[in-house]
Amino acid sequence: MLLYYIRHAEPIYNPDSITEFGKKQAKSLGKRLFEEGIEEIYASSCNRAVQTALPACKLLGLKCNKLDFAREDKVWEDMSLSFNGEHANWCFEYPDIVKMFLDPEVVKLGDSWYDHPMFKGYKFKDGLKRVDREVDLFFKELGYIHDRSKKEYIVEKSNDKRIAFVAHSGFGMAFFSSVLDIPYNLFSAHHKQMGTTHISLIEFKEEDGRCIPRLVSYSDGAHLYKDKILK
Repeated sequence: MLLYYIRHAEPIYNPDSITEFGKKQAKSLGKRLFEEGIEEIYASSCNRAVQTALPACKLLGLKCNKLDFAREDKVWEDMSLSFNGEHANWCFEYPDIVKMFLDPEVVKLGDSWYDHPMFKGYKFKDGLKRVDREVDLFFKELGYIHDRSKKEYIVEKSNDKRIAFVAHSGFGMAFFSSVLDIPYNLFSAHHKQMGTTHISLIEFKEEDGRCIPRLVSYSDGAHLYKDKILK
């Protein structure tokens, strides 16, 4: 299976939608997903994600399967921070928080990094545990049972499909961390947020009934340059 994880087009957050430029991005994305032979399309139930997916759905004659668990506002509640009354931002956008993420004593804890005393009072653990549960249910429906103890997937039913998943960049940090079994503190500290309509590709290659997903590419916006939307 190949999973195309895509950030939504240029957004308008209130009301939740995409800009006119975003509509051009979504059209370009639709053409690329058509050429890639996408067989199923999923999207966060946020309007900006659904609107981004619609051009591809129309070209491919596919239904847009909406997923509430991928809504960015749910992850935002647990993984954003505000200091001294300032405007809130993602935790990984604060240099001091990233420094804490990469503290040797935190890194030593591995998957339990959020149990370090310096994160007492933060909601990181509850938020990421919820994402883990929902991500595992999603992949179980696709035929992959996540064995987190071994950091691999048991292939319950073989799946050679190409699947598109349109969601968000902030949610994506938690999603990639969960799918790839890379602690969130490390993944978010070492990856920039994805560009709008950019694609990240995860390959699920079966070997003896098991697989370890691999990130083939991250935040690829080649379609935007091909269509001269970006230069």
